[in-house]
Amino acid sequence: MHTGRARLAEAARPAFLPAGAGRAQWRCMVARLAPVLLLLVRLAYSQALPPSFPARVVSVADGDTLTVLQNRQQIRIRLYGIDCPESGQPFHTRANRRTAELAHGRTVTIRAESRDRYGRLVAWVILPDGRSLNEILVAEGLAWHFRRYAPRERRLMQLEQEARDARRGLWQEPAPVPPWEWRRHTRRSAG
Repeated sequence: MHTGRARLAEAARPAFLPAGAGRAQWRCMVARLAPVLLLLVRLAYSQALPPSFPARVVSVADGDTLTVLQNRQQIRIRLYGIDCPESGQPFHTRANRRTAELAHGRTVTIRAESRDRYGRLVAWVILPDGRSLNEILVAEGLAWHFRRYAPRERRLMQLEQEARDARRGLWQEPAPVPPWEWRRHTRRSAG
């Protein structure tokens, strides 16, 4: 005799699982399907935008995040391979201003690399004159090379070292704190 709960569980059981299939079998099936689902999601994202496209910069959230307009669609962009100072850090405002000065209102070329966990398109932003916004910010000492996410970007590594040696921008500070450490510290002290 079925209890109410058992009948409900049986009714909720997917048709492709045999009767009496337990949680272990369900988890096993989900574990097998997860990579396929992940692949489909990635494929959908990669089909959504071409790897390189022109777009107009309509807003600058901070030094390394901006919004572009492409075919009437707003797309949030996170600059690939760099990390600008956070709010409250030295040079935060200068990095924001410089990004706005170079890119806001201009038609740029977006060279997509990936998407981040927030759904932002992680990309190179190429200015109308052909220069990389990402590289300019690092060269001027307004951003760190974000090695964790772009470990093979030797050009960014070289530009950061040159900015350090010349004490440009944030490298004028006696002990600049990378934004990823700043975020971790502020999360700990807030929580």
